[in-house]
Amino acid sequence: MCRTLAAFPTTCLERAKEFKTRLGIFLHKSELGSDTGSVGKFEWSSKHGKEGNFSEDVLGWKESFDLLLSSKNGVAAFHAFLKTEFSEENLEFWLACEEFKKLRSAAKLASRAHKIFDEFIRSEAPKEVNIDHETRELTRTNVQAATATCFDVAQGKTRTLMEKDSYPRFLKSPAYRDLAAQAAAALASPSSCGPVEPSHT
Repeated sequence: MCRTLAAFPTTCLERAKEFKTRLGIFLHKSELGSDTGSVGKFEWSSKHGKEGNFSEDVLGWKESFDLLLSSKNGVAAFHAFLKTEFSEENLEFWLACEEFKKLRSAAKLASRAHKIFDEFIRSEAPKEVNIDHETRELTRTNVQAATATCFDVAQGKTRTLMEKDSYPRFLKSPAYRDLAAQAAAALASPSSCGPVEPSHT
C-alpha cells in the first residue's frame, strides 16, 4: 500500500505546494467555458499529490505535444499560456472536437456539430480558428450530415498549427522553463522526495 501525501517529508510537501503556486501563474483566470469542459482546473488531488509524479508530468510536456495534450494539467497550463497570447481558440476547438467524437446519438451529433461550427468555423465566428477557405467549406458540407469525423480535417490543421507555432513558444516561456527547472531539481533529490516503496504488511 502506498504512503499517503501526509506521510511525505515536510520539505517534499513544501516543494509540492511551490509547484502548485508556480503552475498557478499559468492557470490564473484560465478556466474554459462549460461547453469545452473544465480542463482549465488544475487537478491537485491526492492521487496526483506525489511530487515525483507531478514532476514527471511537467517534464513530459516538453517531450512531445501528444504528452502535453494527454495531461489534464498540461492542457490547463497550455490553455492559460494561449490566453496570454489571445490565441486559445485553437485549443478550445480541438478539445470541443475530442468531446464531440464521444457522442453516440445522431441527434446530439447534429446539434453539437452546428454549435461547434457556429462557435469556431464559420466566418466571423466568436472564436474563429485559423483555417483555410477550402477546409472551412469542406467542414461546412460535412456538418450538414454530421458524423463523428466531420471536423477531423479542421481539427488536424489546428493541431498542426498549435504544435508548430504555439507549443514551441509555450516551452520557451519563462513560466514553463522555471516550472520545469523546479521539477527537474525535485527529481534529482531522491533523499527528500524519492519514489516511495510500497509497505508490506
